[in-house]
Amino acid sequence: MNTTLKHWKEAATLILAAGRGRGFTPRAPLTGESSSGQSHLPHRSLFDYDVLLLKRSGKSGFMPNAYVFPGGVVDASDFSSEWLDIFRSFTNSPTFGLRSVKQPLETRPPIFATDRLKLGSPIPGEVALRICALRETFEESGVLLVAPKIEEKKMLKSIKDFGYIEHYGVNDLCSSELTKWRALVNQNPSNFIRMCRELQVLPNIWALHEWGNWLTPAGRYGTTRFDTAFFICCLQEIPHTLQDDKEIERFQWSTPSEILQSYQAQELWIAPPQFYELSRLCRFPLLNDLHNFASQRATAGCEQWMPVVVSNDEHHISLLPGDKLYPVDSPRDSEAAKNTVPPSKDHQDASPLHRIVISDPYTLRVQITITPKYNHVLPVAHSAVSHDSKSQL
Repeated sequence: MNTTLKHWKEAATLILAAGRGRGFTPRAPLTGESSSGQSHLPHRSLFDYDVLLLKRSGKSGFMPNAYVFPGGVVDASDFSSEWLDIFRSFTNSPTFGLRSVKQPLETRPPIFATDRLKLGSPIPGEVALRICALRETFEESGVLLVAPKIEEKKMLKSIKDFGYIEHYGVNDLCSSELTKWRALVNQNPSNFIRMCRELQVLPNIWALHEWGNWLTPAGRYGTTRFDTAFFICCLQEIPHTLQDDKEIERFQWSTPSEILQSYQAQELWIAPPQFYELSRLCRFPLLNDLHNFASQRATAGCEQWMPVVVSNDEHHISLLPGDKLYPVDSPRDSEAAKNTVPPSKDHQDASPLHRIVISDPYTLRVQITITPKYNHVLPVAHSAVSHDSKSQL
């Protein structure tokens, strides 16, 4: 973990999509394609998969009662040299058999580009961040994504023949064993290493595909700010899921469109990054299409996004990189702008837009005219519903 950071806590989160056991079907076309390339929200019946969301405790110091993807803060044990023994068969492969990212190192987000060896850890950042996402997912939801060590030879052959590992596994432990280890890992994250050693399993880092990197904007959710690596994983069936009754009050498996519709109906609250990413997922009603896209796109890399929030009389506007108003020299450790700017009345000009317009806590609208970098996709546009909420943003 990077203890040199002044304003940030490094974290990792996992967008976990799982099929409903129907098998894969031919792709259904998205409806309502517009000339701008954006589509209207697909009906829930078009989706053959659900996404896992967890409701944070009302006592949480960060975004209480919000629905979030599983994940959390990096622990020192995620970078422990003890993982070298667990992954011993893979340490001769670059980043333990993960596929190489084509993005030049100088443009990589610092959370991925930082030389962890200089910080005292022999575990590559791309490995440790995935370990963190897997551990936190296990702690919060009981979903354990592991690969049996007895399959190491087959996995190593896959690296030799294809240059990567395509392996997806969910826990098959008995309920009592799962409960025991989950309690131990919740007590002490380093017990995740002990669990893998004793059960002869590997954290399934190869099932997680790099998706993005979001940073907490200044002054929005208290003083704690996170630099979060987003990963995505697709499973063919929904795994057995539990809530931890500590940080998480409940879990929910729903389609991306169902979640967004529930949000607009004020039945649940999600933060802007979840809104943006779920709107992206709406491009892929079929799990097979999502998996293929995520797997292929991940090698392109990703862009660091630190929203800069500005305001006018009517809205808060969360500016993202590429927007015409986004500060060019907005360093990662800056306290970010707190400007008040006039709204742009004419969005039909050629000015680049990449922003989330926040009318109230349950009314967001993405405005984007730029081409996404690193082979990513635009979020699907959908009709916003205005509310008379007086809640504070």
